[in-house]
Amino acid sequence: MDYKKLEKKVIIAVKVAGKIFRRGAEHIMEKDGAANLVTDADLEIQHFLQKKLHKLLPEAGFFCEEENVEETEKDFVWVIDPIDGTANFTRSLPECVISVGLLYKKQAVIGVVFAPRLNLLFSASKGNGAYCCGKRIEVSSKSFEESLFCTGLCLYEKNLSPSCSEIIARAHNLCSDIRRLGSCALEICYLAFGRCDLYFEIRTYPWDYAAASLILTEAGGVLKGYRKSELDFENITMLVGANNFENFEKLDKIVSDVIKEKPKYRW
Repeated sequence: MDYKKLEKKVIIAVKVAGKIFRRGAEHIMEKDGAANLVTDADLEIQHFLQKKLHKLLPEAGFFCEEENVEETEKDFVWVIDPIDGTANFTRSLPECVISVGLLYKKQAVIGVVFAPRLNLLFSASKGNGAYCCGKRIEVSSKSFEESLFCTGLCLYEKNLSPSCSEIIARAHNLCSDIRRLGSCALEICYLAFGRCDLYFEIRTYPWDYAAASLILTEAGGVLKGYRKSELDFENITMLVGANNFENFEKLDKIVSDVIKEKPKYRW
């Protein structure tokens, strides 16, 4: 399959979905408490993308954030987060994105992440490099001491937040500064773009990172799970990322020293 050609078609579909995004939301609902929101825009974008992507690749299944869509047994699987950063979206903050990834036999082969309010579109296909708005991008060459560290506390299982706080404190003593944007996909894309240099989150869903993970690795960066495990695109996972392997090793050591055992997550 020509992934580059398919990537271009996905970009077109995601840009059209951006028009729905820009209209904003009329209805905001809680899925599982006040921290977990969904809007009518999330649902409309997801339905639109499912329809368009099915036409591009009819044999593919879907794994989507909304409405419990899970068809991960197929060889090709579209992984969709219609709005990553919904809390930002509902408060008119710009750090929120549409994220679409394509997996083939559980490996990411296409990733498109679009931030309509920032007018930034990140994309990649396997073996073809990473791009922002059509221009090739690469990770930074910053040292650990020069690095900006994108991270955050745990939103959905706040009992995990003390470990996050300890990791933030230890890393902050060694790096330049900390940032929190509120969108996992955008933070990983910023790592690919050289706008930050380190990344950690203790609990993420596959739709948060499936697309952005390929963009980062195609840009030369590193992204792994707990204790350097390969990414798991079917389950909740921890993420540790960096602009290069040396910085990844340093951050992973901090994380491993604080978190002695792999967390058991509640789906």
